[in-house]
Amino acid sequence: MSGIGPPRARVGVRELRQNLSVYLDRVKDGETLDVTEHGVPVAELRPRPEDPISAIDRLIAEGRITPAQYSHKDLGPPPKMPGRPLSEILQEMRDEDER
Repeated sequence: MSGIGPPRARVGVRELRQNLSVYLDRVKDGETLDVTEHGVPVAELRPRPEDPISAIDRLIAEGRITPAQYSHKDLGPPPKMPGRPLSEILQEMRDEDER
């Protein structure tokens, strides 16, 4: 232990086994317990960390972004543009650079 903060509660293995539900209730309330065997700490009983939330879910929960209303797969192909295809124009530009 680093010595910072109040010392944690300790509970022996035998006591823990006999009163497990009491100690689990304390852990559910946010307390961390050192489990000892013959006075020597052997384990730590602490609340389970919260499940991580994705960045997108967090931003939605904060109201900073709005979830999509439909799938991008429903959009279909892009509309045809008038004129020559960009691939042709790019190829011409590359050919000019090689000259």
